[in-house]
Order: sequence, then C-alpha cells, then structure tokens
Amino acid sequence: MTTATAPIVVTSELYAQVLHFYAHQMQHLDARRFEEYAASFTEDGVFQHSPGAEPAVSRDAIVRELVEFHKKYDPATVRRRHWFNHVALEAQADGTVKSTVYALVATIRPGAKPEINPSCLVHDTLVVEDGEILLKSRLITHDQVF
Repeated sequence: MTTATAPIVVTSELYAQVLHFYAHQMQHLDARRFEEYAASFTEDGVFQHSPGAEPAVSRDAIVRELVEFHKKYDPATVRRRHWFNHVALEAQADGTVKSTVYALVATIRPGAKPEINPSCLVHDTLVVEDGEILLKSRLITHDQVF
C-alpha cells in the first residue's frame, strides 16, 4: 500500500482491506466503543451522519457527537446493527479513495421485530497512511430525506 499522496489503484487486495476496515469499524460503533470508532478517522476527520446536523470535525468531536446521539438508545433495551453492502471504490487523483456504500441500520428491542431505519448512502473519502486505512471524511445521506 502507498501513502495518501501517492497514486493509488483499487485492487482486489485493497477492496478486501476496505471491507475488513468497515466490518471492524461498524462493530466498534454497534458496541458503543466510540473512541475506537473515532480512531478509524484521521485526526482532522469529518463525520456528518444526520440530515441538517453540523459535521463533527476531529476524533474528539466525533466521540462527543456519538455519545450525545446515542443517549436516546438505552443499551440495556436497544441494540443497533449497521449493515454495509455494495461497496463501490474509486481511486482519486489526489491519492485518496472515494467509497460509496449502501447502508441499513437495524434497531432491535427485546420481544419486537427488528426495525430497519434508516436506509442510507455512505459517502466516504479514505486514505491509506502507513499501510492503515483511515477515513478522511464521511457524509451519510438518508434515503427517506429527499
């Protein structure tokens, strides 16, 4: 792998690494390990997950945003699962990789059927620093908001 400033090619190896990255990142989020989730971003990473909300900029801001957002979900009675699929990668001239992902979020409560809400597109800019994939930015657009 190369650094984010060198040309990058989307190979099957890079694609598999991105899938691995997403799997671990979403497991951190679903387990409410927000510091580990935020560590998957660059130091100056940008995270915008809710329509109309200001983006969180920096790892510390991402953690604060996630803690605040998840206050409405009691961990004793609500589980959330993020499902990423149809990952499309495009190498960019600046050495970053644009990633567009279909995402579903399942909310599970004891004794109830899982709710799928929201359905989203995730627009990521990925960089590779010292062989490690990191997020430079994430913008999530919700399908139900036109």
